[in-house]
Amino acid sequence: MDMSKPCFFVGIGGSGMMPLAMILAARGASVAGSDRSLDQARLPAKFDYLRDLGIKLFPQDGSGISSRDQIVVASAAIEPTVPDMIAAERLECPRMTRAEMLADLFNASTMPIGVAGTSGKSTVTGMIGWILHALRRDPTVMNGAVMKNFASPNAPFASALVGGGDAFVSEVDESDGSIALFAPRIAVLNNVSLDHKSLDELNQLFGDFIAKSEIAVVNLDNEDGARLAGTLPANRVVGFAFKADAEITATDIVEEPYGAHFQLVARGHDPVAVELQVPGRHNIANALAAIAACHAAGVSFEDAAVAIAGFTGLRRRFELVGETNGIAVLDDFGHNPDKIAATLTTLHAFPGRLIVLFQPHGYGPLKAMRRELVAAFAHGLKADDVLILPDPAYYGGTVTREVTSADIVADVKAAGRNASHIADRAEAAEMIAGIAQPGDRVVVMGARDDTLSVLAGDILAKIAGL
Repeated sequence: MDMSKPCFFVGIGGSGMMPLAMILAARGASVAGSDRSLDQARLPAKFDYLRDLGIKLFPQDGSGISSRDQIVVASAAIEPTVPDMIAAERLECPRMTRAEMLADLFNASTMPIGVAGTSGKSTVTGMIGWILHALRRDPTVMNGAVMKNFASPNAPFASALVGGGDAFVSEVDESDGSIALFAPRIAVLNNVSLDHKSLDELNQLFGDFIAKSEIAVVNLDNEDGARLAGTLPANRVVGFAFKADAEITATDIVEEPYGAHFQLVARGHDPVAVELQVPGRHNIANALAAIAACHAAGVSFEDAAVAIAGFTGLRRRFELVGETNGIAVLDDFGHNPDKIAATLTTLHAFPGRLIVLFQPHGYGPLKAMRRELVAAFAHGLKADDVLILPDPAYYGGTVTREVTSADIVADVKAAGRNASHIADRAEAAEMIAGIAQPGDRVVVMGARDDTLSVLAGDILAKIAGL
């Protein structure tokens, strides 16, 4: 893209928009934007941080789009009736989607490393980025979540890292089909499972994605992933797995409440001890993927293992908010069946009742994944666990409410689990604080709503009696 042209981001506070804006600003582009949350005075610290980076912010009323020289970038959540979009249309501004702009930057890099899959993309992207950074490879990293290793009081929203090295590491999104725009040199495919599209569509998108790469790192324990890997020449695939016959695997696994350690076994290499500061078998699989991708980029297994021990995780990925009165409160991004199941399995590896507040990320996902979401909770929760669903996240616009939180609760209760629909989150927080007992783990789950982290902090404070 032409870095001399000013860019205006409509929806600049979004998880995919914000890091892209940060990368462009750090590379010297003129960046401005607007956001519905800014107008609603939600999460002011996020927008103060963007201003500190030299990014100009405007109300989402069309006032920020004043020249046809501006490249207008809109997030997927922006309707054409938003005043900014009307202004862009009137001025005939050039338009790009977030994915188009990101793909331009990604494809132009010397070492594009793309991370795909239904679950685990952000964590694997963060792991690869941290390994390369720790080994002084100076990568650029585009993530959809804040990477705690790079966060600081001066950079509290570090979902991007701008480096001068060859590597551009990015998660790529299948939900809108934009994965088709990316041409990775190294491609990672974590898994294929139901989320935003049908499995047939997902397999087509993921298959095309890994077919473009020089090396594809694929989870062979995933049936669809293994089948897609089988369509490529064997010398272009690096498989990782726990159960399947794969080039890279993990043995001697020891899980801990907030970490794990294991032996990395790669064909033709001596075993390497790996320690993680993030818990769960799903994160061990994520680590195998990240180390395999870094090895494909020229990093030794030994160096990668040493580096990944310093990876401290992502915000809202099984993040411990705090403990009080013997009760732990966690904040988690779990929103699709696989992510929810992975979090529940990780928690139930250790004793203690779970109190889960799950806010669905929209009415559409509830309809598309109703059966699978119910199954994830019915199988993942135990008899004494408690599930609470408020109403889905909603930010305006036209939406069909065919399936609601109350419907999911009714299905989960029919499956024999303890579930309640409490439409208002503040009421749900009060209930949780009232029933939580020493030994419980309270988990706040959901996506597309940064205020869930605030809610988790509120629950902790209420439990503490503050």
